[in-house]
Amino acid sequence: MNWLTNFVRPKLRALVKRDTPDNLWHKCPGCGQMIFHRDLEANLHVCDKCGYHLRLPAARRLSMLFDEGRFTRIELPKAPLDPLRFRDRRRYTERLKEAQSETSEQDALTVAHGIIGGSPAVVAAFNFDFMAGSMGVAVGEAFLAAARLAKLQQAALIAIPASGGARMQEGILSLMQMPRTVLAVEEVKSAGLPYIVVLTDPTTGGVTASFAMLGDIHLAEPASLVGFAGQRVIQETIREKLPEGFQRAEYLHDHGMVDLVVPRPELKATLARILGLLMRPKPVAEIVVLPTPDFEIPQQPRS
Repeated sequence: MNWLTNFVRPKLRALVKRDTPDNLWHKCPGCGQMIFHRDLEANLHVCDKCGYHLRLPAARRLSMLFDEGRFTRIELPKAPLDPLRFRDRRRYTERLKEAQSETSEQDALTVAHGIIGGSPAVVAAFNFDFMAGSMGVAVGEAFLAAARLAKLQQAALIAIPASGGARMQEGILSLMQMPRTVLAVEEVKSAGLPYIVVLTDPTTGGVTASFAMLGDIHLAEPASLVGFAGQRVIQETIREKLPEGFQRAEYLHDHGMVDLVVPRPELKATLARILGLLMRPKPVAEIVVLPTPDFEIPQQPRS
């Protein structure tokens, strides 16, 4: 028995061992470079090497958009946890509890209100980490609550989808949220209030087929995936190769489905400028009437 190897070395390792968190470094999906977590947070989860936009948690997005990072989250209506008693490999209730534990959120949609660039706004932001941001009854109820709050406060409604579409575990009840959210959008528009959509990666399925493409103005983050069906499904259906960059934000902008592709660091300033134009259309300064010039236009002699 080697006393130094079997006894002394383990004791020394126990004294100097430090627990290192496993989330200090993040690998960029775009360029593969490793990014230190503080640098990533300071740059709003955008790679400083290639500009790739990593997914942003809903709470961080809200603090980024509202003036001085101040906002008020609203309590959302309660929805049935497992209306269909769905079970595949695991119970739906177990998946919900796991997602709630990992994200500290009750469901995939967070609603908050505050001021953006001096204008009142209600923001409904998706959290993709919560079951891929899928839309179930709870998300539909939350979106309706956001629309009604916007009407009550005479504020703009801003939707920020990041979703894989309808929630499979809620079946037809999930699909019913599509017309419900469309009606919520119509309520906001009927009140003469702006409805703005900020498309993020990914925005797919039933979310795209409902409220996500009904905005008065559509903004999108660079290279965001936006579409209804997947590219492979479309290719197999039409039996043609899809063009380069199909369903990406830049492609949709070139074809008129997105008004502007905005990098994340510029998003707040862009929204503030748009809200200022839509919510405060009157001039911010007094209009000065210039005096009429005191001279006459000479008459042309008749021939």
